[in-house]
Amino acid sequence: MYRAIRRNKVNSFLIILLFVGIVGGLGWLAGAIYNSPGMVITVVVISLGYALFQYFMAGRQAISMSGAQRITEAENPRLYRIVENLSITTGTPMPEVYIVQDPAPNAFATGRDPEHAMVAATTGLLDIMTDAELEGVMAHELGHVRNYDIRVSMIVYGLVVAVGMIADMLVRMAFFGRNNNNGNPIVLIFGLVAMLVAPLVASLVQLAVSRQREYLADATGALTTRHPEALASALHKLSEYGRPLQKQQSSMAHLWIADPLKPGMMQRLFATHPPIPDRIRRLLDMGDKF
Repeated sequence: MYRAIRRNKVNSFLIILLFVGIVGGLGWLAGAIYNSPGMVITVVVISLGYALFQYFMAGRQAISMSGAQRITEAENPRLYRIVENLSITTGTPMPEVYIVQDPAPNAFATGRDPEHAMVAATTGLLDIMTDAELEGVMAHELGHVRNYDIRVSMIVYGLVVAVGMIADMLVRMAFFGRNNNNGNPIVLIFGLVAMLVAPLVASLVQLAVSRQREYLADATGALTTRHPEALASALHKLSEYGRPLQKQQSSMAHLWIADPLKPGMMQRLFATHPPIPDRIRRLLDMGDKF
């Protein structure tokens, strides 16, 4: 587990480098097309500033986009005390606790480190879970916090947003910048390719860091509660009663414990979560070894 935490810290640094490299490479190509070397420096500086901004603010952005509302112990003692007890058990700083008013059962964790973590659950999750199952779900989310998965997820979230912005910029350059580039067809081709490739690259990055992260958080949560069957039961309910969230955001889909998007062929192909039956099987195997 400690090796996994160290690996996630290294992944955070590598993802930032990848982000700067992608943006810098796009800036270099745009500069070469427009014969403007200064464009490279401008894009790299902006990308570094954006990466720094995302490091400190992406967690709050995810909370805002989900529509989550922070709660106190008095407002929802059940959820708050479960998170508090798990924090005390694991020696993890108490995270901020949020509730999302949505009938779709789901939960997520975000932030940049355990000292600045936030966990959220939907009203749909609270409605269908027993206390033991809810404890398993929140132990899973605190597993993300303890393993520094939230930092990796936050950077991936920022990367997805950034790639979308860059793709949009290139498409606008391709279709509306002809007066500036004398109708250079390279710009048009480059913009169209970027429009198609950029979302794919973002999805592949999400896939690379999400699936094993979920398995690890499942294992961490099960070790915390010593009751992997409860988390397995919770995942089964998520599979049976799951539905798309009312406020769907593909850029933060990898943050949730279960896929929050409307299912479809492409969604299944580029799923950010491992199959729930596989997760349940692993948890039940762990239970046999306790």
